[in-house]
Amino acid sequence: MINILVAEDDKNLQKLIGAVLKQQGYNVLMANDGIQALEILDMIHIDLIISDIMMPNMDGYQLTDLLRKSNYNLPILMVTAKETLDDKKKGFIVGTDDYMVKPIDIDEMVLRVAALLRRSRIVNEYRLTIGELVLDYNTLDVNKKDISINLPKKEFYLLFKLLSYPKQIFTRQQLMDEIWGMDSEADERTVDVHIRRLRDKFSEFDEFEIITVRGLGYKAEIKI
Repeated sequence: MINILVAEDDKNLQKLIGAVLKQQGYNVLMANDGIQALEILDMIHIDLIISDIMMPNMDGYQLTDLLRKSNYNLPILMVTAKETLDDKKKGFIVGTDDYMVKPIDIDEMVLRVAALLRRSRIVNEYRLTIGELVLDYNTLDVNKKDISINLPKKEFYLLFKLLSYPKQIFTRQQLMDEIWGMDSEADERTVDVHIRRLRDKFSEFDEFEIITVRGLGYKAEIKI
């Protein structure tokens, strides 16, 4: 299921956006400011953020800027009452993908969310480049200069997922549900086995490291 994080301090708008997105089949998480949004991102995989700009403690500009500097490439849609060209320019400079001015058309927001998610999948699911390392989703190959490693499908999907969201922790259950499917009869130890295989195959590669987060799951650290 796609997880959408709504960072908005207006409780009524927060509830409205959440209710509409849930009707569309999305799983919605709520934050009252940028600090709470970061806390949620540390615990749960998020596919898209809808963020207000004017929030206490950490505003939408600061949140977006920090996420981009931390290599989070998930889509961000800013929803705000600030409507001047300078406001929009600042939003795009810090890294937002789209921008809506309040009062928003909720149906238009749903369309924009779907478009951002679709664009994100098209960009991210086919080729991922980390320094000289290239992961090709179509061929399941990992290439570096004259080295090419073809991975089994589940190993490739697992590596691709972790490297697409560096520093983000994924629980074993999250990885099982997404890569093996929620109806899979395999247990969470299957993830551990595949992680060990990936570590063995890429032990000489210095671009990344797969780290075990005790009691939670795994994350990837980019080292270049």
